[in-house]
Amino acid sequence: MPQEISVSYQAIKSKVYRLIDALVVGEKTEVEVQESIRRWWELIHPADRPIAQKYLLIVLERSRSALDAVEAGLAEVTDHEVSRSSDAAKALKLVDRMVKQAAKPSGLGTTA
Repeated sequence: MPQEISVSYQAIKSKVYRLIDALVVGEKTEVEVQESIRRWWELIHPADRPIAQKYLLIVLERSRSALDAVEAGLAEVTDHEVSRSSDAAKALKLVDRMVKQAAKPSGLGTTA
């Protein structure tokens, strides 16, 4: 019997934040994060994917805004710009790329 995956906003936010944390602390590599997202996406029922994608994009945008606010605050107190090369930013870019690929007909949303 297939595993049921929650596509609630909270469940998706938790998934993304766990992946970011795993990358930041070194438990996963970028490739492992990508593979985790692929496996997770395949477990989501095709009918639920549009809402999952919507929530995922919301989480990514809000996460980017949070990172921007942190960077701006740090730049203000240190009197210089901070370049975003952080692992968290990389993780957000990875997940964002995966979502964009999923939206394509030949992306994650198809089954072989």
